[in-house]
Amino acid sequence: MIKLHHCVSARSFRPLWMLEELGLPYELVMHPFPPRAHDEAFLEINPLGTVPALFDGEVAMTESAAICQYLASRLPEAGLEVAPGEPAYGDYLNFLHFGEATLTFPQTLVLRYGHFEPPERRQPQVVEDYARWCLSRLRTLVPRLEREPFLCAGRFTAADVSVGYALLLAEHVGLAERFKPAVAAYWERLQRRPAFRRALAVEREAALDQGVSPEPAMEMGKLC
Repeated sequence: MIKLHHCVSARSFRPLWMLEELGLPYELVMHPFPPRAHDEAFLEINPLGTVPALFDGEVAMTESAAICQYLASRLPEAGLEVAPGEPAYGDYLNFLHFGEATLTFPQTLVLRYGHFEPPERRQPQVVEDYARWCLSRLRTLVPRLEREPFLCAGRFTAADVSVGYALLLAEHVGLAERFKPAVAAYWERLQRRPAFRRALAVEREAALDQGVSPEPAMEMGKLC
């Protein structure tokens, strides 16, 4: 069975959402954020000290977008992957990694210098610069989202999960109120998906059952 190590609202939400979309059986192991700061033994699970850490038999993976691609390929009949022979394959790969590399990375700086660092080390200018950086890249999706309900191939795919997590993070850090209308409407569509709602519910239930706070770390001021 697949085992996923997860922190509330961390990047590991991507594979959790994917697992719910696909209906694959899995075990969810919750950790306080950041796991490396709370349990040195976690480094034996993932030497990076980060989540996600996903295990599927002998397969071990730690990159959330790559895990999305892997899981989508595990059940191709679900339609969450775009096959190499499909015209939208390039778009699929591009948006799958756009969600992490282009949209999530700048928000980690917003988090660190706006939420996690002690007051004397916070950098409001860095926060605003990288918030604008993220939002400007997000605006490049507007023409596409004004035409289509999802990012590629005329259907919901793992690329939407990747970008969707970046929008969830943006909501947590206060950027969602600055979304353009097409992006805001897209985000609303994603949140209405039953699997998205199930993932949120499973996350909360597992956190409470395993003695972990169900509150997102960015709302608790935890150090990244």
